[in-house]
Amino acid sequence: MAKRSSLSIRIVEGKNLPAKDITGSSDPYCIVKVDSEAIIRTATVWKTLCPFWGEEYQVHLPPTFHAVAFYVMDEDALSQDDVIGKVCFTRETLASHPKGFSGWAHLTEVDPNEEVQGEIHLRLEVVPGPRAHRLRCSVLEARGLAPKDRNGASDPFVRVRYNGRTQETSIVKKSCYPRWNETFEFELEEGAAETLCVEAWDWDLVSRNDFLGKVVVSVQRLWAARLEEGWFRLQPDQAKRRRHEGNLGSLQLEVRLRDETVLPSSCYQPLVQLLCQEVTLGAQGPGQLIPIIEETTTTECRQDVATNLLKLFLGQGLAKDFLDLLFQLELGRTSEANTLFRSNSLASKSMESFLKVAGMRYLHGVLGPVLDRVFEEKKYVELDPSRVEVRDVGCSGLHRAQTEAEVLEQSAQTLRAHLGALLSALCRSVRACPAVVRATFRQLFLRVRERFPGAQHENAPFVAVTSFLCLRFFSAAIMAPKLFHLRERHADARTSRTLLLLAKAVQNVGNMDTLASRAKEAWMEPLQPTVRQGAAQLKEFITRLVDLEEEEELDLQRSLSLPAPPVKEGPLFIHRAKGKGPLGSCFKKLHFSLTTEALSFAKTPSSKKSALVKLANIQAAEKVEEKSFGSSHVMQVIYTDDAGRPQTAYLQCKCVNELNQWLSALRKVSINNPGLLGSYHPGVFRGDKWSCCHQRDKSDGGCDRTRSRVTLQEWSDPLDHDLEAQLIYRHLLSVEPALRTPAASHTCETRRRCPGRLPLGLVSCHPPPTGRACRSPPCRLAAWWPCHPRPFALAGDALAQPSPASVPISCLLISCLSLDRAELVPTAGTPGLLTGPGVAQALSRCWTSEKQMEKCRELSRPGEGRSLSRPGEAPEGSLAQLLRILQDLREAHGALLASTLPTEPSRLLAVQT
Repeated sequence: MAKRSSLSIRIVEGKNLPAKDITGSSDPYCIVKVDSEAIIRTATVWKTLCPFWGEEYQVHLPPTFHAVAFYVMDEDALSQDDVIGKVCFTRETLASHPKGFSGWAHLTEVDPNEEVQGEIHLRLEVVPGPRAHRLRCSVLEARGLAPKDRNGASDPFVRVRYNGRTQETSIVKKSCYPRWNETFEFELEEGAAETLCVEAWDWDLVSRNDFLGKVVVSVQRLWAARLEEGWFRLQPDQAKRRRHEGNLGSLQLEVRLRDETVLPSSCYQPLVQLLCQEVTLGAQGPGQLIPIIEETTTTECRQDVATNLLKLFLGQGLAKDFLDLLFQLELGRTSEANTLFRSNSLASKSMESFLKVAGMRYLHGVLGPVLDRVFEEKKYVELDPSRVEVRDVGCSGLHRAQTEAEVLEQSAQTLRAHLGALLSALCRSVRACPAVVRATFRQLFLRVRERFPGAQHENAPFVAVTSFLCLRFFSAAIMAPKLFHLRERHADARTSRTLLLLAKAVQNVGNMDTLASRAKEAWMEPLQPTVRQGAAQLKEFITRLVDLEEEEELDLQRSLSLPAPPVKEGPLFIHRAKGKGPLGSCFKKLHFSLTTEALSFAKTPSSKKSALVKLANIQAAEKVEEKSFGSSHVMQVIYTDDAGRPQTAYLQCKCVNELNQWLSALRKVSINNPGLLGSYHPGVFRGDKWSCCHQRDKSDGGCDRTRSRVTLQEWSDPLDHDLEAQLIYRHLLSVEPALRTPAASHTCETRRRCPGRLPLGLVSCHPPPTGRACRSPPCRLAAWWPCHPRPFALAGDALAQPSPASVPISCLLISCLSLDRAELVPTAGTPGLLTGPGVAQALSRCWTSEKQMEKCRELSRPGEGRSLSRPGEAPEGSLAQLLRILQDLREAHGALLASTLPTEPSRLLAVQT
C-alpha cells in the first residue's frame, strides 16, 4: 500500500503584465515551486506583456507537501532576473477543488517576509519547579532555510520570545542547515502570554536582518502535552497586508491535485484480468465493457482514461488488441470514409497516447534533424500574399526592395526543401519504427480496408494511418516542438510561421492530396507538385510499414529489445574529486546515458560507454546547494562501489529543467532499491567539514531529507501497473451510477448474447416514408443489436443492399422498432430474411413503448431460435462482474483507511498554529 499525490499543471498564458525593460516590454517566463523548491521552468516568451506558454506538466509528490507557487519572472541577460509576481495555492485549497482549479488568477507582490522556507527542530516541555512551572525551549537545528546572502547561504540565528522576554541563539555563519543545540527557559505565570514565538533570522553586519520564518506554539496545549519534540515548518509573517494585488497582471492556470492510495497488486488482479479478458475476446467478437466505458466517459476526462487504459494494456502486452477493439468500435459507427477518426473519440485519444508512449524516440530520430535545420536557418517564409513583408536585400549601399513574387518563390523553395527532407527521412525509417507500432498500424490498415472495400475507397486505409501518423503525431510535433521535447525553447514568431506552413504541407500529404484539402487554402498551390510526389512516397512507405507478418514482428521485437533502451541521455559536466574535496574548476563534459541497468558515460554519443554507477547501487539522487560549486544546477548521485564503500558523483546540468529531468529519471529507476537513504548532505565535504551543516564527521547521516518521491512524469516512464489500475478503478467508481442504469445493463446483456453490432448511422428513418416524426431515433439503439456486415439504406419503398427486397431480420430489429409478427416471413433457403411489401412500411415506424421493446427482445438472431434467453441460470455477465469488483475494491480501500486512522490525534500538529 502506498499513498501518492500528483499535480497536473497547465500554464496557459498571462495578460497585462507590467513592463520591466526600458523598451516598455518584458521577457516573461514562469517558475513553479513546490514547498520553495523549483521543479519547473517554462520557456521565455520574448518582448511581450501577454505571453502564451501552453505548457503541461505532471508532478508526482509525497502526500506531505504544503503548497505550490507560480512565479512570473522577467529574464535579463546582463543582470539578475526581475520578479513580476506570484500565484500560490496551498494543498488545502487544491484539495477543496476535486476537479481542479481552472481560470485566471491575479498575480500578487512577492513580499520578502512571506518568502520563507525550511523547518526547525524544537523540543518543548513544561518543567515543574519549587515555586512555579518553567517553560523550556530547546532549539536544536534547522534545515532548508532560505539563502539570503549573495554567497548562496545565510547567517542564521533564532530569537525566542515569551511574555515580554526575548532570548537569542548564537549565529551560525554561511549555512542553511545550522545546528545550535541551545536551551532557554521562561517562567510560567498565571495570566501570562498564551503563545511562544520562535523566529529565525539572517544576521547582516551592515543592513537590517532578514526574516527567515517563525513558529507560534500554543502554551495551553503544551501544558496538556508536557513534552513535544519534532520538526516545525517555518511560517511567514503575515502582519503586513499585501500591496499591488490586481495591478501586476494575471495568469491563466489549470491545476489539479490527485491523491491516490494504491493497494497491493493482488487487489487489482480481478479488475485487470476482467479487462484483459474483454480485450482478448474482442479479437473474435468485441466484448461489452470497453464499449460501455467509452459511452460513459465524458469529454473532459477522455484523454486521461485513454492514457490509463493504454498503459495498462501495454503493460499486459495487449496494447495492439485493445486498439484493434477500439478501431472496430469506431468503424462500426462510421458510415463515411472521409470522417473516419476525425473526432476526439476514445480510439483517437488512445492512439495519440500510444504513439507518444511507444513512438517518441522514433519521432525524434525522424523529425529532429529537420527541425534543427529550420531553427538554425531562421529564414523568412510566407506563402500567403496578404501576409508577405517586402524586405531589403543586397549588399551595403546597394539595397533594393525585394518583390512579392521573389519572396513567395524563395519561401516555396525553402518549404519544398524542408518537406522533401522530412519525407525522405520518413521513407527510410521503416526498420526504425517500433514493431508494436507497425503491428498496430497493420491492424488498422486491414480493418479499414475490410470496412470500406472497393476502388472508390482505395485511399481510405492509407488516410486512416496518416490521420494518426501525420496529422496527430508529426504535424502536432512540428507546430509545438517543445511540448514533444524536440526543443528546449519556444520558437520565435518567424520560425513559428515556418513550422506552421510546414505542418500544413505535411497534413496535405497525409490527406493524400485530396481536392478538399487543396480548396481550403489556394495559396498553398506552389507546394502541390511536392505534395503530390510526397503522397505517392507516403503510400509506398505505408505499404512497406504494414507489410509485417507475425513472425517477423516477433523477430523485430527481439532484435530491438536486445540492448537496454536509454531512459535518459545527454551531455553533462562531471566534477571530479581532487585533493581534500571536489573543486569547482575540476569538471569535464561527457555524454551520459541512463538505462534500466546502469548510469554510463562516454566522450561522445557514438563512443564506447563506460559504466559509472550500477543501478542497484544508487542510494539517492539529490540537488546540491548553490554555494558548493557556484551553480544551482548541480546534482549528486550517492551510490556504493563494488566493495560497498559509499561514493558520490557530482553532475552539473545547464538549466533547472534538465536538472529536474535527470533527477526524476534517476529516482524512478532506483525507487525499488533496498538501500535508499532517508537523509543526505546537500553540500560537499571540503577540508574537514561539510559545507552545509559544518559537521566534521564525514560519515554523518545527513542534515536534510531526501526527495525520492518527487518526480516529473514523462512518456518514457516505466509502466506502473498498480497505479494505472487504481486510476481506472477511480474513473469507473465515478461513473458507477451510469453503469447501474437499466440501459447499461440491457446494452451489456445484449452485447454478451449478440456480439455483432450495427454501425451507427447506417440505418435511419429520417425522414420516415409516411411523413411521421421520429420520436425515438433508432440510431440510439443501433449499436445494441447484431446486423449484416454490409450497409443498407431505404430507397423509396424498396431496400438497397444486400438485396432490393430482402434484408436480415436483425437489421429490421433496429431499423423498425415496431415490427409486426405477421410480417416476418422467412425466404425459402435463406432463413431469417424478411420479404414482401410490408418491409418499407415497417421501416417507417419507431419504438414508442416498453411493450414493443419486449416484443423485439423475443426475436433471436437467424439460426438460433426465437428467444434470447437460455434454459437454466445464465452465467454472470461482465458488467455484473465489474460492479462486484468495484464493490470489493471499495471495501478494501475502506478497510485500509480504517486500519491506518490514528488512535489519538497528533499532538505535534496540534501544537503548531
